[in-house]
Amino acid sequence: MFGLHYKLERKAITLVLAIIGVASIGGIVEIAPLFTIDQTVEEAPDMRLLTPLELTGRNIYIREGCNACHSQMIRTLRDEVERYGPYSRAAESQYDHPMLWGSKRTGPDLARVGGKYSDAWHAAHLANPRDLVPQSVMPAYPWLGRRQARIDDLGRHLRALQALGVPYTEAMIEHAEADAYGQAAPNSERGWGVAERYGEAANVRDFDGQPGAPTEMDALIAYLQMLGRQTAIAEAAGDAP
Repeated sequence: MFGLHYKLERKAITLVLAIIGVASIGGIVEIAPLFTIDQTVEEAPDMRLLTPLELTGRNIYIREGCNACHSQMIRTLRDEVERYGPYSRAAESQYDHPMLWGSKRTGPDLARVGGKYSDAWHAAHLANPRDLVPQSVMPAYPWLGRRQARIDDLGRHLRALQALGVPYTEAMIEHAEADAYGQAAPNSERGWGVAERYGEAANVRDFDGQPGAPTEMDALIAYLQMLGRQTAIAEAAGDAP
């Protein structure tokens, strides 16, 4: 074995070709399955799109580095399924740009956190996690409740995602700013359009408990309450690993 290695070391070109050959094996193993992705990714006909407010919350989630400590992919291991719920399906993140699967879990996985806690719980937890979980090492984000969410550029966000294959309609793009405002103001005229364009499953309510223009807290809670609830594909398939 070592004799062959010593011979290869004396022949630079042969050694380079051998390295390329060995390295390409790993590449083929990773790339080859992608050619059958259309057959392996499940259909999710009930999949709903992120609303403009939820998209704003996702952008805040990334901005604040939440994905550095929380994954959004439940593995098929039994202990993960028992703790977090049905394991993640590829179809559930088909419209995510970028993907937020992650592998670092300083905090728990959030793939199915939607509906697990109340809006008030999330607002209090984000303002100061230790008020609810004394042993938490999560930073506090009190400013989210004081900052108005930027929603004036959401039409451009949806247009960019449409170009990447996310099926936002022209009506969704046109009404993006109004829908972001309306989702956190259920009694306003703009609140009715959210359900019309995104379906009855879309959460339309005052997420942070503060009336008025949506805050960053509204947006982030709206996003968290959506996680795991865009489609029922996982529940329909069962949760056995």
